[in-house]
Amino acid sequence: MVKHIFVTGGVTSSLGKGLTASSLGRLLKARGLRVTMQKLDPYINVDPGTMNPYEHGEVFVTDDGGETDLDLGHYERFTDESLSRDSNATTGSIYQAVLAAERRGDYLGKTVQVIPHITDEIKSRITRLAGADVDVVITEVGGTVGDIEILPFVEAIRQFRLDVGRQNVFYVHVTLVPFIGPAGEQKTKPTQHSVTELRSRGIQPDAIVLRSENAVEEGLRDKISRLCDVESRAVVNAADAKNLYEIPLVLHEEGLDKIICEHFGFDEMPIDLSEWEALVERVEAATTPVRIGIIGKYVQLPDAYLSVVEALKHGGYHHGAKVEIEWIQAEEVEGLLAEDRLRDLDGLVIPGGFGERGSEGKIEAARYSRENNIPCLGLCLGLQVMTIEVARNVLGLAGANSTEFEPYGPHPVIDLMDAQRDVTDMGGTMRLGTYPAKLADDSIVAAIYGSLLVYERHRHRLEVNNDYRSRLEEAGLRCSGLSPDERLVEFVELRDHPFWVGTQAHPELKSRPNRPAPLFRGLIGAALARSEGRNPHLIDLDVPSEHR
Repeated sequence: MVKHIFVTGGVTSSLGKGLTASSLGRLLKARGLRVTMQKLDPYINVDPGTMNPYEHGEVFVTDDGGETDLDLGHYERFTDESLSRDSNATTGSIYQAVLAAERRGDYLGKTVQVIPHITDEIKSRITRLAGADVDVVITEVGGTVGDIEILPFVEAIRQFRLDVGRQNVFYVHVTLVPFIGPAGEQKTKPTQHSVTELRSRGIQPDAIVLRSENAVEEGLRDKISRLCDVESRAVVNAADAKNLYEIPLVLHEEGLDKIICEHFGFDEMPIDLSEWEALVERVEAATTPVRIGIIGKYVQLPDAYLSVVEALKHGGYHHGAKVEIEWIQAEEVEGLLAEDRLRDLDGLVIPGGFGERGSEGKIEAARYSRENNIPCLGLCLGLQVMTIEVARNVLGLAGANSTEFEPYGPHPVIDLMDAQRDVTDMGGTMRLGTYPAKLADDSIVAAIYGSLLVYERHRHRLEVNNDYRSRLEEAGLRCSGLSPDERLVEFVELRDHPFWVGTQAHPELKSRPNRPAPLFRGLIGAALARSEGRNPHLIDLDVPSEHR
């Protein structure tokens, strides 16, 4: 029987439910268990695909093209398992499914209600992941206990224990123990109120994870244990860690995974954390500074580029480097301002995005990095602005642009494909999920990947205009990766540059702390060489010897 862990949170958002769930996934996987994960989100949007990054942070894309919550990125990075669109369910998608069933007549004319129809649909989303190849499903319930939006989810997971048996369900509640400066002490009252609210909805937590700035005093654990009716050893503390990859080791030291395994009957399975411990040691040993600028339009909210930041750090860990992020607002990187902001950087990332705002700044950053030999990696829109920059400043096509920014410009070097033009639903023009690309056998990207066929995740709708491809190549912009039918440009690079590479894909989404995305690994290697005053060599990019 598949086991289920439900992670809820109280008091405030952004406590770390996602990281707690991810850490549990890593710990259980380290015991040889097959784990999958899921996020239940209370917002009414069907998915986060149309949400402003300032509202939601980044949109994480799965292999099958699901536009999902950013916590799925944490799940994948910690468990090293690729998830699917089924790993994220929103209130909007659940109501949409129920209403579609009602319109089809599936309910035989009955009155459609939150209980049982909405809660049954929520439970079906949870059950959907419990396949024959899974031992444990970890489900994080978004929002905060007490919020009106999550009541159907809380009711559904309460019923779930009755459906599958108490021995097959474990509830983890994450809550806050704040330090009150004037009083000079930590307070348990927020945790007490949060657990009381959860219990009023029929759920008694099996374990409580106390989030705090510093370690919680032992006496407070005992107090919470008595007042919340949770075994003392199941009240565990996750104080702020130096880096997020320490959290699984912290929770293991606190004994949370042991308690869960005893409950499920997995306590005889030994744990092997040697690989993760080696990773944490590598993170702590990464001290050589390297400055990377992210030229973005949502830089006031770093979560909008969460996977990019983590992929940069992963590349840093690999090289023993500590990546220092310089956040640069794309709207400010224009004209001579670029020289003031970019001169001292070791490398640049031009990330994805939608809309005209900041596009000229990104184009200017691409120009500056090209002319000054600064390693630069363009992601999705990044490839597009790099292409526009070469078209304007090398090929001499005045007014070259993307039809996203200038629909009727003289040189649409970035444009919709013909098959997309008649689609009225903008979502229908998107290329979402994993796509293959063929790499030129003597290209930088092929050498970095160590392969001539790669698979990366996409989330975009515009492409390099094939009418300009040959002229761009003559100007020095090599189209080094193409779709298998050679109709779509997937990678570009400059031949005579330390590292100037763009991809239509989002390789950051597949990066892992112990297996960095190849292009990020290459970028950091080139940036380190620049910081040390050297011209990057293929060895700096970690190109396998047979490809150098």
